[in-house]
Amino acid sequence: MAAKDKYHEHVKEALIKDGWEITHDPYIMRIRGTNYEIDLGAEKIIAATKENEQILIEVKSLLQASIVYEFHSVLGQFIAYRLNIKDLKLNRVLYVAISRNAYEKIQKLPAILHYIKEFEMKLIIFDINTKQIKEWIK
Repeated sequence: MAAKDKYHEHVKEALIKDGWEITHDPYIMRIRGTNYEIDLGAEKIIAATKENEQILIEVKSLLQASIVYEFHSVLGQFIAYRLNIKDLKLNRVLYVAISRNAYEKIQKLPAILHYIKEFEMKLIIFDINTKQIKEWIK
């Protein structure tokens, strides 16, 4: 089992506060002879449609000295996971959860903002101190 990100429990608590049920911790995806561990699986019943929205969340702290270098790794992981989700025909949407502090740093880096837009990366922005979701970037 892979080591959990520093903010794993923060994100888990924030999702629960936001009305999500944690269904997997971690979510194991098996494809082409390889197991992949996505940090969390969650679902929420949408009252208007009475359907479940199912998501997978990869938690990233982005605390290394070079946020650009670390983000390249995150982006590669996101692309690989999203392709596997598609190939397995899973009815789940992949998000990357990052702290508000990390997101504020990213806002000053046009290259990373371009990657997020180009690869349609979905983000969950959470507050480290309050353990609450501050923004969903879809």
